[in-house]
This record gives sequence, C-alpha cells and structure tokens, in this order.
Amino acid sequence: MKAPLSWIREYVEVPAEVTTDELTRRLTLTGLKLEAIERPGDQITGPLVVGRVLTQEPEPQKNGKTINWCTVDVGDANGTGEPQGIVCGAHNFGPGDLVVVVLPGGVLPGGFAISERKTYGHLSAGMICSAAELGLSGDHDGIIVLAPGAAAPGADARPLLGLDEEIIEFEVNPDRAYALSLRGIAREVLVSVDGATSFRDPAVREVPQANAEGHPVRVEDATGCPVFVARTVRGFDATAASPAFMVRRLTAAGMRSISLAVDVTNYVMLETGRPIHAYDGDRLAGPLVVRRARTGERLTTLDDVDRELDAGDLVVTDGSGVIGLGGVMGGASTEISETTTNVVVEAAHWDPVSMFRTGRRHRLTSEAGKRNERGVDPTICEAAADRVVELLIEHGGGVADPGVTVVGTPPPMPTIRLATDLAARVAGLPIDAASVVETLRAVGCEVTEVPDGDAAGLDVVPPPWRADITDPQDLTEEVVRLVGYDRVPSVLPTPPSGRGLTRAQRLRRRIGRTMAGAGYVEVVTFPFVGVDSLDALGIPADDPRRDVLVLSNPLSAEAPAMTTTLLPALLRTASRNVGHGQASCAIFEAATVTLPRGGDGAPILPVDRRPTDAELDSLMKALPAQPLHLGIVAVGEAEHSGWWGQGRAVDWTDAVAAVDGVAEALGLRLDRRAVTRAPWHPGRCAELVLGDVVVGHAGELHPKVCAELGLPSRAVAAEVDLDVLIDHAVDLRVAPSFSTQPVAKEDVALVVAASVPASDVEHALREGAGDLLESIRLFDVYTGEQVGDGRVSLAFALRFRAPDRTLTEDEIAAARDAAVAAAGERTGAVRRS
Repeated sequence: MKAPLSWIREYVEVPAEVTTDELTRRLTLTGLKLEAIERPGDQITGPLVVGRVLTQEPEPQKNGKTINWCTVDVGDANGTGEPQGIVCGAHNFGPGDLVVVVLPGGVLPGGFAISERKTYGHLSAGMICSAAELGLSGDHDGIIVLAPGAAAPGADARPLLGLDEEIIEFEVNPDRAYALSLRGIAREVLVSVDGATSFRDPAVREVPQANAEGHPVRVEDATGCPVFVARTVRGFDATAASPAFMVRRLTAAGMRSISLAVDVTNYVMLETGRPIHAYDGDRLAGPLVVRRARTGERLTTLDDVDRELDAGDLVVTDGSGVIGLGGVMGGASTEISETTTNVVVEAAHWDPVSMFRTGRRHRLTSEAGKRNERGVDPTICEAAADRVVELLIEHGGGVADPGVTVVGTPPPMPTIRLATDLAARVAGLPIDAASVVETLRAVGCEVTEVPDGDAAGLDVVPPPWRADITDPQDLTEEVVRLVGYDRVPSVLPTPPSGRGLTRAQRLRRRIGRTMAGAGYVEVVTFPFVGVDSLDALGIPADDPRRDVLVLSNPLSAEAPAMTTTLLPALLRTASRNVGHGQASCAIFEAATVTLPRGGDGAPILPVDRRPTDAELDSLMKALPAQPLHLGIVAVGEAEHSGWWGQGRAVDWTDAVAAVDGVAEALGLRLDRRAVTRAPWHPGRCAELVLGDVVVGHAGELHPKVCAELGLPSRAVAAEVDLDVLIDHAVDLRVAPSFSTQPVAKEDVALVVAASVPASDVEHALREGAGDLLESIRLFDVYTGEQVGDGRVSLAFALRFRAPDRTLTEDEIAAARDAAVAAAGERTGAVRRS
C-alpha cells in the first residue's frame, strides 16, 4: 500500500518535528512494516518551472513530422525575464496554456541533462515536459498542461506536480485489511506516533436517509451480501477531466488514471478502504439482483475475458443477466463510457471467504477484490457511496438523484470476554488493567468492565473495521503491539539436557544417508494435490489414494487437497528437471502424506493454559493419519555413457534396489511379489512386503504416465511407508561379526514354471539350506528350447560358511541338496542338469 505523506497528514495531525523516518519507524514497531520511502523529485535537479506559452508556430519537416517552435514566458527563472525559445514535438497545447518547463542546466530522471542546443533549425533553450519525462507516469501522448491560474510563470513546478511529495509504501499483512486505506493508515499513525492528534475520519459524514425512490435492489443471498447501497447521479459529464490532485494521488498510490468516474471510485476506495463500483445507469435493465450464479451462466468482465461462472460465485444481475462478479470485478456490458450520463453507484459489503474463492477460482485479482476478500468495514457503505456522489457532481456536473437504496444491515461484531491480566501474562510485562482499557479504546474497541467475580474482566466489542479481532488473543496482540514489541523481554527457554535424537530421528537420518550414498538427491515438494495430478497417474476412481482431505483455503485452486501419495509432486519435479535439460536424474523425498479418517473437525483449544488430557485426546482423534513415506523417482541413465563405454538405462530393478538398500540399512529384509497398480507398468511393479504387511511398491512407470508428464520412457519410481519400516527396524548399534573360516561356493540352476516368482524359489532355497547359508543371489535367468515352453531356468549362487570350522564336502552337499529339495517341494523346481 502506497500512501503520500501529505494525504496521511490530511486526516491526522503529526507534529512538524516528527520526520518521515521517525514516523515510519514507529509504525513498523506497531506492525505496519515500512517497505520503501519514495521521493519522486529527488531524481530531478535544476530549474523546473511553470511557463506560459506565448506563441506556437507549427513547422512541417521533411521526415513527415511536424514540430512546434514556441516562445514561452518563464518569468525571471532564466535570469533575463525574456521569453524562452523551445522546440516541442507535442500538439496537445496552445498559446496561453500553462506548461512545465525544464531550463538548461536541469537533469531529468535517468540522468537526462538539458542544455541549450540547436535542433530543427532553432536554438532550443529547454524542454516542455510530459509526465513520462518527469517519471510521473508512462504517458508519452502529450505534455503536461496545468490548470489555468495554477501558478505564475517562473514559479517552481515541483509542488504543483507532487514532486516534493514523500510517498510511503507499507507491507500490509493479510489480516490487517484496514491498513489498505488512508483512513486505516492515519488511524495507525494516531495510536503509534507520539504527539499525533485530531484524527479526522473520512468515513464519518452526514448521509441522506434511505427511501423507496432509489434504484431497486433485491438481495437473495444475505449471507454473501449483508449490505447493498445504491445511489444515482444524473446528468453526469463522463468526458470531464479528473482533477489534478486526484490524478497525482492515484498515481502516487500506484494506480493509473482512467476516467473521472473510475478515478473517483478508486480515490474513495483508497481514502476509506471501501471498494465502490459504478454502472452506466442507461445500460441497466431493471432492478439489481444479488444471488449465486447458475450453471451455464457466463460473464465478460471489465478485462474483456469471457468467464464461465461457478455456482459458488456471488453475482450481480439485472434483466439482461449477469452484469458483475460481486465484490471482484464488474461486467463489460454496464461499463462507464464517454456517452454515460446517468451513473448508478454501488457500495456493497461482501462475504470475504466467498470473494476469496471467486477470485482464486477465476484467477482474477483486483484492488477491490484484494480488500473485499480480507474484510472491509461494513458500516461505511452509505458514507462511501455519498462521498463518490459528492465527487462525481463536484467534478463532473449533474445532480444527485433523491433516491437512496439501502438493503440489509451490517453484521454485528462479537463481544469478547478478556481477562485484564492476560496481556501481562503473555508478554511478560507489567501491564495494568487501566493501560489495557486505554489501549483497546484507542484502537476503536468498545470496552465495558465486568464486576468482580468468577468471570471478572472486560467485555470488548472490536471496531467494525477490524474483522481480524475474534478472540482474547487478538485483543492481547493489540495491547502488546501498542505498548511496544520492543519492550517484550527476550528470554530463551532452557533446553532439556541429555535427550539427543530420538530413535526415529536417528533412523530417518540413516535413511537419508543411505539414499544419498546410492546417488539420489533429496528434494522437498509442496504436500498438495489436485484431481488432474491423480488423473495423470492413472489412479482409478475407487482407489483409496483419491480419498483426499480438501483444504478450505488452498494456496492453489489446481491443488486444493492434501496429498495421499508423494509421487505426483516427485514426478512433476523430475519432469521439470528433464525439461530444463537434466536428462538423467534420481531424486527422493521423505515426507508425510495425509490420510483422512472421517468424523468431526478438530476442536479449537485454548492457548492460555495447557489443554486437558481429554481435550488433547479429542484433538488427536480428529486429526487425519499422517504416515511418513519415502518416495523415489529415477529417469534416464543409471550408469552414464562416456569414453569408458556404453551406459545403462534405469530399469525397475533400480527402484527395487533403492528400497532394498533402505531396508538393509534398517536391518530388515523385504519380500517382493508382482502386482498391478497405478502408476506402474503392469508386470513391472513389485509389491514390497515385510512379514504380512505391504509397505510399498516399486517398479517401472506406465508408458502413458511417462508421456502425460513428459518423462523419458521406462522411468522408475517407488513409494514405501517409512513408519512401518522404522517401527520394525533392528538396532544395528552392535557391529556384525565376521567368520575367518573359508567360504564354500555352490551354484544351482532350477527349472520352474514361468509363472512362479523368483522370490518364491529364493525363499524356499534359503529356508531349506539352514543356518550354514551365508548369502544367496540370483545371477542368471534363461528361457529357451532347452528348458521347454512356459518354463524358466533360474541360477542361484549359494554361499555357505560356518563360524567356527571349515565345512566338509559332505556338509556342503547336504545343505545344498536340502535347499534344492525344499525348492522342489514348495515351487515344483527341478534341478537343471
């Protein structure tokens, strides 16, 4: 929010000795943070004066351009009192007009030095300036023409243009919408700056009484629009120019001057904080109606975009249909134009939540919407409309229609019970009850002291412009910020000693080191997902992963829910890397997912005491399950090509191996079995099992998923439940023992049906071999004529070792034969000769 200092001082008196730096320092200490201080005139040096055009002689040039050779009276500013000869290319002025002249020796923004020089056959001594050349706006269409009698020739032009103005830009937090107005900023100055007095509220004014003669209005959704005020101005001159002071202030506030009617509504919005909309009264067809949009309705908004409306949108309609998105943006069909003579002024209060959702849904931002969605004072609609009518008549002529339409009443503010010692207990400062009462009344609250007793304290009604104050903690914040955040003592809590990392924390770090050691890079993604992301992964409609927790206030309308799987965000991250030229990448993320449990929402617990065990239990039961998952994605090459030879592309075994590495680091061993599950390729997806518990899946992604997300073919991914793995992890603090005895190597090739998983054969061999088996590894798979159709040969490397002796040939053979026998019994395997 940008606010000219002179505009602030118009509403509150600040002692002359308070500098701008001191004023902004005090406001920053109370929560209205300074973003920047702009001084537009600082970039202009030298003589910048008012000049009166005496003569203007057009001179066509060979290049087709026509220049004006002018003589300009600049008073005594040039040291001689003689008229100044100046060449000018603009044509929007004439003899007798007052213009802005920079004389030789002046320097304009950008370091543009002005000197006396010969051009177009004349010696031009200075320049007649446009707003763009002075850095006031981007308007290059013509030079600045001042109002008649604005100043005498030779006078300093800076005050007339606002170039001596100081503009303060504030960073306004979303919960302090009242500060998006000069009214709110001036009120903050009053309570923050020592010596500030005489606050003049621009929203306090005498307004005409409501009657039945105004433009008819019907509100069908009083919750979405509690108050609607309509006023009419007839005989308005839409071509009248906006007054110079208004244009200067709008420009200083970062807004563009458009037309008188639009400028007036923007000016009053900046002044009071209340967004206003103006309709061309001659284009309205019948009464204005406020309701929710209906299926199939469309609206072309003022930005010339045709929009399909949603049933949740609040709209303003007339006999022709929808003519505006209430509180967000008006429609093009009733826009003020140069032919407008009758103006209908709308000042309405809109439900902030509905406004926010509508703006987010249509990706539509506006200055009005930004204020409405944060909450605006609902009690000033009549005053704001009256102020607009006053300015329209004053600068555009016409008369105010006697009709005044007011529908609805402002919603009441809540009464909040506040303990008088709460602020002192929270801040750790000695704040007495009298100071609490004085501070709250200073910010506009109505305060009533409650007699002594069990419920002793204060009954506080917040002011209507402070929709952010809803509970005792908000009131405490108001007291503490005005008493002074800088007075709150900084006390470091005493940390408990001797605890260190928990077991889960140690294991999570071990998992991260294991993944990094395997060549994967950790990423952190947003935990949000939308329907489109789940569709891209081919997840069926009945899949539990589509049962998501939808947020009431999402960061993005495209991702309004908490994710139930890490894969959508990880795959988008991989796709982004591929799109930026990183053809091969391997990434992982360890983060929680959110699995709704159903039931009632979480209760709001007090913050002034420790919740009871029962309250904590009810809170925990309302929370969704949030298990810790590990997501893995790899694309491109697992082993890079180079001068050393051909590389190797990633395949499904890399995803499985990555999870196996994590399990091994936790002292666990996972079993695998083939399944079909989105988003993996059928037949190339392994279900990972710990005992009887399915902990995750790994394998090659479906080709359609790769194509949809822009990933290379045969990209792989895995996702496992780390909570389960950590819960079952084996304590590995004891170093493993190694035998010094020699190893015995035995290889066996077994022929089984092709439908038998290799893992089943491996399990049977392991169990049959007994305790002497040290390791087992599948090293070859063969299919062909020698084993027959529908059969496969699996070759395993068995390694036997005893901890205390050298194994004999008979012991080795017995263990090997027992393993083969077990495999034959359980899987039908036959040893290949």
